[in-house]
Formats: sequence, structure tokens, C-alpha cells
Amino acid sequence: MSAKTGSPAGQKPCPGCQELRLAEALANDQRDYSRATDCRVLLRRHRDTADCAEQRSA
Repeated sequence: MSAKTGSPAGQKPCPGCQELRLAEALANDQRDYSRATDCRVLLRRHRDTADCAEQRSA
């Protein structure tokens, strides 16, 4: 896995995952830890769906 994207090396990152990771980073930067937690939960749920490009090729 790439440390920056969380996706396996050589694979295009999932746009949905990227969006949620960015939202989490922004929330942490703003010290909105409740929102950051929400983003992590949403990311975990997203990765369990067929919409996640990172899960389809894993």
C-alpha cells in the first residue's frame, strides 16, 4: 500500500476514498475531531461497498 493514498502501489486511488481522507485531514487540521472520526467511519463503510475502486482490485 502507498502511504500517501492507502491504495496498492501502481493502482489508481479511489476518488471516494481520497475525498474522505482529505475531509478527515481538514477536520483534524481544524481540530474538529468528531468530524474526523465521522470521516474515518464513512471511509470504512465506503471501502465495504462496490463503489470503492481500491477494494475491487484488491
